[in-house]
Amino acid sequence: MIEKELKQRENELEERIRRLEEMEQAVKKREKAVKEKEKSKKQVLLRLSPSLWEDLARWAEDDFRSINGQIEYLLSDAVQKRKKSNRATSK
Repeated sequence: MIEKELKQRENELEERIRRLEEMEQAVKKREKAVKEKEKSKKQVLLRLSPSLWEDLARWAEDDFRSINGQIEYLLSDAVQKRKKSNRATSK
């Protein structure tokens, strides 16, 4: 009786493992798609005053980023804050 229950439990665990492996594969596939999408970045021409450029350059250096990386970080941060703000006001 105990052996039968153990075998049943073992089969259930193997099935869970199989499902988890399938889920992991699906997540990896989605992550890969997101990474591929991120690789195809758009280019924009941005004109900045020399003083703003210098301020951004110093800030980027403080954060160990390139100026381009710093601008992208700041824009992403601003967009996320706006999204959060819009969600809060729409409730």
